Formats: sequence, structure tokens, C-alpha cells
Amino acid sequence: MSGDAVTGWLGPEEWQAVGLSLRVAFWATLASLPLGIFVAHVLARWSFPGKQVLNGLVHLPLILPPVVTGYLLLLSFGRRGAVGGFLESWFGIVFAFRWPGAALAAAVMAFPLMVRAIRLAIEAVDPKLEQAAATLGASRPWVFATVTLPLILPGIIAGAILAFAKAIGEFGATITFVSNIPGETQTIPSAIYALLQVPDGEAAAGRLVIVSIVIAMGALLVSEFLAQRVARRVAGG
Repeated sequence: MSGDAVTGWLGPEEWQAVGLSLRVAFWATLASLPLGIFVAHVLARWSFPGKQVLNGLVHLPLILPPVVTGYLLLLSFGRRGAVGGFLESWFGIVFAFRWPGAALAAAVMAFPLMVRAIRLAIEAVDPKLEQAAATLGASRPWVFATVTLPLILPGIIAGAILAFAKAIGEFGATITFVSNIPGETQTIPSAIYALLQVPDGEAAAGRLVIVSIVIAMGALLVSEFLAQRVARRVAGG
């Protein structure tokens, strides 16, 4: 009885949407994390012409309507897009109307939050520590790996989990780029949207809303816990 109650709380399609959302958010976060660390380091430590332009491009998804971002992704990574056509012709990789496309859209929308959290962590590191390591002959990558990276771990964890939570809730760019295909691209937000368009769908939509709130709150609490734990370890406490 209790097992039926657990499995019957959500229907098969709703469980499918929950599972797909977790998969999309996981891959969106994992794939964008190395680039997020690199871009955050560039913005925090490097000086070069066009830095403000790069900063603007990174944060552009926060300002643009998500539908516009999704449309731009469709133009670029669609089967007839410059990047999408190349990837399909040479590597057989297709993003449009596939779950990897949903992961790409979620990664783009969550990227500014990830970069911002990591950049703040890098800017909080005393540059004299890095300069001291550099004067001992360490290269810039080695200084980053042995000095900067351990000190910014809390920021990386916070940024990654914040991006994960954002990716779970991404809707506008995702539905524009990959549509709302059950079992393929239908995540929690698009499932809620679809359920609200049909009679008697409010109850299932409400249950998915509860699931999304639980996942988002869980991610934030875990982020805070891990960040504090790593910060104490880095500080030697």
C-alpha cells in the first residue's frame, strides 16, 4: 500500500519529466563547469581589451527574454544552423528537439549564475598568495591549480549547485529550442505548462510544483552545507 502510494503519487509521464529534468540539469552543470571556472578566472584576474564585452556576453542570458535565447540557440544549433549543421554532418550530434538540446539551453541560462558565484570566490582570494607562488617560478596554470583552486572550492560548489537549481527550472529557452516532447524534452516546467492546458490537470501540475520546490530548496541547502564545510576545511578549522 505504501509502495503504491509512493509510485502512484505521480503518474508515469510526470516521473519521466522529473527524471529528465534531473538528467538535463546534471549534464548542463557538469558540461559547463570547466568553462565557467575558466571564464570566471579570466574576468576576475585578467586584463585585456574587450573584457567588458565578454562580461556582457556572459550575463546576456540574464537580461534577454528566455524565448529570445532559445530562438538564437535554434538558429545556431538547429539542424540548419551554422553550428548545428556542422555537428550533425561531421559528428552526428543533434541538439534540436533532443534532450541534449534541453541540457544546452539550461546550461546557457544557468551559466551567468555559475560564473558570478565563482568569480566572487576568486576575487576574494588575496592576489599576493598567487604572486608569491609565481615568484617561486610556478607557471600560471600551476599557481591556479595549487593555490587558487583549493581556496575557491566553496565558490565552485555554490556556483555549480546554483546552476543545477536554475537548470531544473529553466523553461522559456528550452521549450523554444527543443519544444515539449514527452519522454524526450519534457522537463518539469514544460510538463507543468502542458498540464495546465488540459482539464483536470491542475492536481498533477500542483504535485510537480511541489517536486520542483523540494528539489530547488534541497539544492540550495546542500550548496550552503557543502560550501561551509569546504570553507572550514580550507581555513584549517
